[in-house]
Amino acid sequence: PRSTLFPYTTLFRSREIRMPLLQPFETSFGRTTERRILLVEVESEGVTGWGECTAGEHPSFSGECTDTAWLMLTNELIPAVLHSEIDSAGACPKAMSHVRGNRMAKAALENAVWDAESQQLGIPLWELLGGVRKKIPCGVSLGIQSSTEKLMEIIEQELAAGYQRIKLKCKPGHDVLMFEAVRTRWPDIVLSCDANGSYRLKDQELLRSFDVFNMLMIEQPLWHNDFYFHSLLQRQLETSICLDESIRNRRDALAAIEMESCRIINIKLGRVGGFSEAIRVHNVTAERGIPAWCGGMLETGIGRSHNIALSSLQNFILPGDVSASARYWEEDIIEPAVEVSRKGEISVPQVAGRGFEVKRERVEKLTVRSERLHARNKAHAEPTGAIKARA
Repeated sequence: PRSTLFPYTTLFRSREIRMPLLQPFETSFGRTTERRILLVEVESEGVTGWGECTAGEHPSFSGECTDTAWLMLTNELIPAVLHSEIDSAGACPKAMSHVRGNRMAKAALENAVWDAESQQLGIPLWELLGGVRKKIPCGVSLGIQSSTEKLMEIIEQELAAGYQRIKLKCKPGHDVLMFEAVRTRWPDIVLSCDANGSYRLKDQELLRSFDVFNMLMIEQPLWHNDFYFHSLLQRQLETSICLDESIRNRRDALAAIEMESCRIINIKLGRVGGFSEAIRVHNVTAERGIPAWCGGMLETGIGRSHNIALSSLQNFILPGDVSASARYWEEDIIEPAVEVSRKGEISVPQVAGRGFEVKRERVEKLTVRSERLHARNKAHAEPTGAIKARA
């Protein structure tokens, strides 16, 4: 066995790219038209692992944002990993444990190391994670639309494309009439909604009215950091509550399950801090018989490829938000682009690593800033300075 995952010269690079979405994506947090995305590369022993930070442009979904994640990666997290003896990707959380929170920044770094390790071992990333599924079921998450007619048009397109579940973003004042219109037209499709914490317990009568729409779940209806009031609400609902923002780690998942705050859990790599914690959350849901699925954060193909690998674990039994590249980007930064079959499935790659090649020329073209840090034989880590790619 290796004493270290990085025995020779190791180079880490953090970079920011900017990519416009094909269509604006609106939630209760606001409207997104362009993504500022941080990527992490780790080069060692002739392979390059990639990670993606899912922090948003503003600290709305979580306390992190693109700029705070940049500072954490370049000033704290990458130097910490470079100074540590890392014998496997699973050792990264301990190396970064002196930094509280900042889970999305940590996930970008740790996931790049998992990718690199799987390539060094010559096995697919999903296999290194302990995955078993060769195909994963896919759903779509639809942002708030300008009109019911526009929403109907989009749902029709997504159903024709084969997606197995439709998830509608909702908020107070944009809920019941929308659900009625969708259910009237499609009474039998698998339907769910996502409130991103926009309701309060005083809205419980309104939320109880959602039961008539026969939805798979109501995702995160109440506060982003709550278990107790969700447990009170779940007792009143026939529809299952799914927790998203509230679940930051295995302990949170256990607390939510023990308090009966939810019946389903959404696992997002960035929200829980990377593959290591995501596996622990997955395992506790499997042990307790709670269905899990993989949520999306408007990722590029790099983050999307990691979501595919994660979704191969046994208890990801519900359709996730891992949809096709073409839904979000005119041109993705990987090849081949992620595609969904007419059955609403993605085939899990059977080659070593993440299973998709990064289009480096396109990444370089999209880069607005980058910084390199390297170490030789773990003796030291030194920044080589920021490289401004373009104004």
